[in-house]
Amino acid sequence: MKPKVKKALLRAIEAHKSGKLQVAERQYRAILAAVPENPDANHNLGILVLTAGNPQAALPYLKAALEADARQQRFWLSYINALIDAGQYPEARQVMDSGKSSGLAGEPVVQLERKLGAAEAQTLPDQSGVPGRQTVEALLSAYRSGNLIESERLARSMCAKFPDYALGWKVLGAGLDRSGKTGNAVEPLQHSIRLAPQDYETHNMLGVALRRLGRFSEAEASCREAIRLKPDFPEGHNSLGNALRDSGQIAQAEASFREAIRLKPDFAEAHHNLGTALQQVGTLDEAIAAYKRALAIKPDDTLAEAQMLHLMQSICDWSDTAQLEQACARLGADTSAVVPFAMLAIEDNPGRQLARSKAWAARQYRQSPLPLPGRPEARPERLRVGYFSADFHDHATLYLMAGLLRNHDRKQFELFAYSYGSIRSGKWRKGAEGNVDHFFDVTDQGDRAIADLARSHALDIAIDLKGYTQHTRSELFQFRLAPIQINYLGYPGTMGADFIDYIVADPIVIPEESRKFYSEKIIYLPRSYQPNDDTRDIASVSATRTDFGLPDNAFVFCCFNNANKITPAEFDIWMRVLSKVDRSVLWLMRSNGWAQENLRREAERRGISESRIVFADKRPHAEHLARHRHADLFIDTFNYNAHTTASDALWAGLPVVTKAGQQFAARVAASLLNAVGLPELITTSEADYEALIVDLATEPDKLGEIREKLAANRLREPLFDTERYTRDFESGLRQAYDLYYDGEAARDISVSASH
Repeated sequence: MKPKVKKALLRAIEAHKSGKLQVAERQYRAILAAVPENPDANHNLGILVLTAGNPQAALPYLKAALEADARQQRFWLSYINALIDAGQYPEARQVMDSGKSSGLAGEPVVQLERKLGAAEAQTLPDQSGVPGRQTVEALLSAYRSGNLIESERLARSMCAKFPDYALGWKVLGAGLDRSGKTGNAVEPLQHSIRLAPQDYETHNMLGVALRRLGRFSEAEASCREAIRLKPDFPEGHNSLGNALRDSGQIAQAEASFREAIRLKPDFAEAHHNLGTALQQVGTLDEAIAAYKRALAIKPDDTLAEAQMLHLMQSICDWSDTAQLEQACARLGADTSAVVPFAMLAIEDNPGRQLARSKAWAARQYRQSPLPLPGRPEARPERLRVGYFSADFHDHATLYLMAGLLRNHDRKQFELFAYSYGSIRSGKWRKGAEGNVDHFFDVTDQGDRAIADLARSHALDIAIDLKGYTQHTRSELFQFRLAPIQINYLGYPGTMGADFIDYIVADPIVIPEESRKFYSEKIIYLPRSYQPNDDTRDIASVSATRTDFGLPDNAFVFCCFNNANKITPAEFDIWMRVLSKVDRSVLWLMRSNGWAQENLRREAERRGISESRIVFADKRPHAEHLARHRHADLFIDTFNYNAHTTASDALWAGLPVVTKAGQQFAARVAASLLNAVGLPELITTSEADYEALIVDLATEPDKLGEIREKLAANRLREPLFDTERYTRDFESGLRQAYDLYYDGEAARDISVSASH
């Protein structure tokens, strides 16, 4: 065994013994990627998977260990034990006999033979063809109490002994789905339906499982059959709504959820799901009301509570800050699970964000990774890199990375794009399609189908451009699409998932003291982590300030961040600034009508006339960039900074004042300002932030010097040097791949600056 592999194995075993199972699993898999036949790594990974309650998935590893070294008795025993737990009794008997003929003996063998004999006895056919009441009650009791390992064992035994009894197959499928083995649940449920086609519950269970697998049209058909069999079945209407919503049929989904509620008014889950559908179509006030109804029925629905608070933040409803502070300390930071993105703009706390991300990943992602082929014998000439996103269209992500795609060195990188967004046309989409080697629209495909497609392309690196943001399909990455998987650009924070190996950052967004709050290894780029396109057009338009509702002679502060990023902390400062700076106005983006009215009301409460708050409508991107010339100073939000909006402002020549916070999302503008050579616009306290804004607004010469410096730095400093950024980014990808190719575990990477 090579010394590097031996050291890696010892580290993995130590992690395994100390209960750090995700770390151990990741390290075992890294060893096997480099040395697929390593018997100890195969055996230990098999044991880890087996003890997690997935004997079927453990079998390939335990078999590989035995085949690599049949002299080890423990390899025989572990493989036989897993075969028994997986219900493969004939195979277990065959391996047992083979082992005994090879000298397998001792008390552990005797005990294993007893276990196998008892299991085999339960499979003997019963003359009645129907299990006794006691057997059925034991199975249902195990399932209902959540003892899913025992439930699966009893269900498999019942199916073997009474193969024509539908309940056994039904409970087997339902239990597999509940325990995260959804891919294995479909066949038992389908078999149960063949035996009992009138069982509407099983049709519904099948629909739920198919939806989890991303097979939305099949899920819809199963749920509709359940409703056909029992029209007054609220759970069926709720499941149908979920399938319709996930396939983009939001109006029909809303109708299904409302029907479920009509049939069962206290159906908390349906109220919650209705809130989600209403949120997706932008009816935010009704969505908040639906979440509140869900919470009134089920107060511990933390998902609904987090989404409700997120939407209240999105409409700038700050009516209950005490509740918000209490919720921040609790939601997702204890044993509950909430969508991490929902809390990102509400507070700046990287420790709690890590806890939320870990809890969410543990709740959502229970699919065992598929085995990867071994490390190639020769280092590939071109690394095959797959980008996964719903945003290959007129979207902030593509505004930033279009230049990166265009500048990739195609002699060293072969680019694949997998698009699952609903917008499939337009100039930006066409540009994305032309800037990669292979573009696949997988919007209508299920998770496993997409995973199989991507894996068939033998990717070296898979990059998630969405993370935990809207329209995410991060669940694809749990299948293990590539030996290296990276969280990049779309989600500004840790994903807390063991299947994501790296996050792309820089020393400002993740300083050394915050390193512990990120589960991924970090690819540190030398300047800013954020790409930018130095060919973005700024429209040549002759509009005046009055065209945008701005006074000609006013000092215009602007913040084009989404309303959900605005909190009372910075708004208090903004209103004080308006009171200190004569003839000044605040120019904000019109995110939604509720936020607009609430912000005007909040301004009046702070003694500022609502007429001094001006709202900007959405414009085509080039026109949006052009209107920055009518602003004097961009002022940033705290918990969730300006990201693309800060780059927009700087590219258009508008200075940005920010306050650097603690978490990734709260430090992005500082990273951008540093990379464009304007660190003097970065503050670290609210007092300094306010003082700097007032100073620049009341000292025209100082602001003029800053503007001149930005104009000079814009095409000289690295922020907008797309070619240089691309070379640095590619260096990070190559270094990550080199570690994998050399059989080493992933570790932090610091990329040296290119010139």
